[in-house]
Amino acid sequence: MELPVLISFSIYMLLMVGIGFYFYFKTDDLSDYILGGRGLGPGVTALSAGASDMSGWLLLGLPGMMYSQGIVGSWIAVGLLIGAYLNWHYVARPLRVYTHYLNDSITIPDYFSNRFEENGNSLRVVTAVVILVFYTLYTSSGLVGGAKLFEATFGLDYTDALLIGSVIIVSYTFLGGYNAVSWTDFIQGILMMLALVVTPIVVIIDIGGINEALLIIERVKEANLSLFHGSSIVAIISLLAWGLGYFGQPHILVRFMSIRHEDEMQRAKHIGMTWMGISILGSLSVGFFGFAYVVANGVALEDSEKIFITLSQLLFNPWIAGFLLAAILAAIMSTIDSQLLVSSSVLTRDIYHAIIKKDASDKELVWVGRSTVVIIALIALYISTDRNSSVLELVSYAWAGFGASFGPLVILSLYHKGITKHGAIAGMVTGALVVIVYKQLEGGIFDLYELLPGFVLAWIAIVLVSKFTTESENSKVIFNEVHEKLRA
Repeated sequence: MELPVLISFSIYMLLMVGIGFYFYFKTDDLSDYILGGRGLGPGVTALSAGASDMSGWLLLGLPGMMYSQGIVGSWIAVGLLIGAYLNWHYVARPLRVYTHYLNDSITIPDYFSNRFEENGNSLRVVTAVVILVFYTLYTSSGLVGGAKLFEATFGLDYTDALLIGSVIIVSYTFLGGYNAVSWTDFIQGILMMLALVVTPIVVIIDIGGINEALLIIERVKEANLSLFHGSSIVAIISLLAWGLGYFGQPHILVRFMSIRHEDEMQRAKHIGMTWMGISILGSLSVGFFGFAYVVANGVALEDSEKIFITLSQLLFNPWIAGFLLAAILAAIMSTIDSQLLVSSSVLTRDIYHAIIKKDASDKELVWVGRSTVVIIALIALYISTDRNSSVLELVSYAWAGFGASFGPLVILSLYHKGITKHGAIAGMVTGALVVIVYKQLEGGIFDLYELLPGFVLAWIAIVLVSKFTTESENSKVIFNEVHEKLRA
């Protein structure tokens, strides 16, 4: 490995850990640690939401899909862009207002519990269990992506690469909490976008232009040029259905909750959607035109998810290559840190503080939060030891789990005043179980992405159970008061 690559890569990693140390000394209480004291501006909110959303699949999984399947894989981008826009437009501002109004709710279980006026802890515990199960899988996908990066870049053994990547990511999350995570995500989001703009442009120029690239693809694998070839209606619907997942992703929803004022949400939406559009287009282009480059230059590529890594090493001088490779680590880190923090906040706020020790001090809660970050990371690390794991497959499972479990409930809790606590629990359990069971089945209708049936059945369960159970009168009053505020 060339020294400039190592130096530039190391500078980036040290910067991320340095941000963690900086915010370590600015974290005073649990609200600071898990929600940044609701003090983020629209730019940091938008890019940290986007970066934590995209994860390593943006530079590994999605280019790998485009490389192997061609433009039929772009259907997933259509679904994601529509879903993200609707999430920003219909969920972001109401959720910010609701969570602040409802006893300053700082976690998703906190919000659900306050929204439905739960006297016990059943709703809080069910929410926490769903989050912990699917985030462990989600975090594992990022650790696998990090290991692939270190393995390909430094020539390390997979296990050693997995350990090094995990230590770096856990370090700054452990130290700085939400502010460190959000500001590192902001920087990582910029780096990811720049890398995804520059790389496909250089690839196209090196090949000899877009027309030449298309001729190469047509000659070698014409199916890659078709939006429908080799893909069924079920497969296309499955790719579009990814957009439904946005409504239930806790690491994105907490970004909406943390913006300093709801009036800044519109500006954040414009920034976030612009960043996402540019980044996804660049990611698709890396995989699509990367295939033409590999064919034209006789490059041996065994793992399609490493196409961005390969292009970075072959096309750029070592200094630039180091920062491009750091962009992959940025994509991975920006999601793992958010997932670890949300999981930690759930264990700390909704289990330890709400149930086990209600009189715990702020200092104690912050250290419990830091400890649980390490515990969750260790569990995810164990799952990630399978070197044959696919980043995209792990992400798709966790994405479906959250989308189906929480998506319908988030929407209905914001816009339907007749939803009850029992309906909420029924919806979460139904969504989670349908995803888990559907994932095990194959063939015919069971090839449909498990998120879609899980989302639909969870929605039905919430509405039906709510019709036969009683909602508190005060819950209806809260609903009306919040919507008066939103209209004003």
